[in-house]
Parts: sequence; C-alpha cells; structure tokens
Amino acid sequence: MIDWEALFRSAKSVREHAYTPYSTFAVGAALLDEQGRIFVGCNVENASFGLTNCAERSAVFAMIAGGGKRVKALVVVAGAPRAISPCGACRQVLAEFSEATTPVQLFNLKEDHIETTIGDLLPYAFMKTDMQ
Repeated sequence: MIDWEALFRSAKSVREHAYTPYSTFAVGAALLDEQGRIFVGCNVENASFGLTNCAERSAVFAMIAGGGKRVKALVVVAGAPRAISPCGACRQVLAEFSEATTPVQLFNLKEDHIETTIGDLLPYAFMKTDMQ
C-alpha cells in the first residue's frame, strides 16, 4: 500500500530546503523504497550550472546511501503553473532503480497533478541489460 499523502507532504516539505539562488525554482521529491521507507531530496544549484543536482536524483542517491535498492513510488512537487515532470537525466537514473510500472505522481503547489509511471516517462530506457 502506498501512502501518497505522506509522500506528497514529504516532497512539499523538503522543497523548502532547496538551494535555488539562480533559478528560484524549488523542487522537492519523495520516494518510497522496497523496505517501505521514505527518502527525500531537493534541488541544489551551483554557480557552475553543470554541477546542479535535481530533487529526484537527490532522493535516489539518499535511498542508495540509506541501503535501499528499488524505488517503489515517487512524488515530485514544484512551484510551477502546472505539474512538472523530471528532466531527462533524472528519468534515466529513476529507470535504473525502478520498474517501468513504478507509479509516479507529479504536483504543483496548487495540487494539480499528473499520474504516470517510470516507463511512460522514459519509454525504451537504456538499461544495464542493453550492454550485455
């Protein structure tokens, strides 16, 4: 059972910690791992923009650091006029640690949302098995 409300609250809350002095576009992400634990991440910008890290990847990296292996659900919250989806880099990282059927909910602060899956966000993902 996925507690979507807890994931939404966690993503919205961690969004407040985002470091966004350049874009002022704060994003929070919360994911549920295979052990039922919630991990969060926010975007962290850098003057050298290539070193910026997105909220979704920050949450995945926190999960890995905490001993998690697989994303079972994901919520992303951003302060935008519409619900936004992860960037291409985040989609690729999420595909590595999820199943194509992993559910995703994308929100803005007005709680407009999109329900999708990792597979719908990145069809035909490049995976480890493609290198064998």
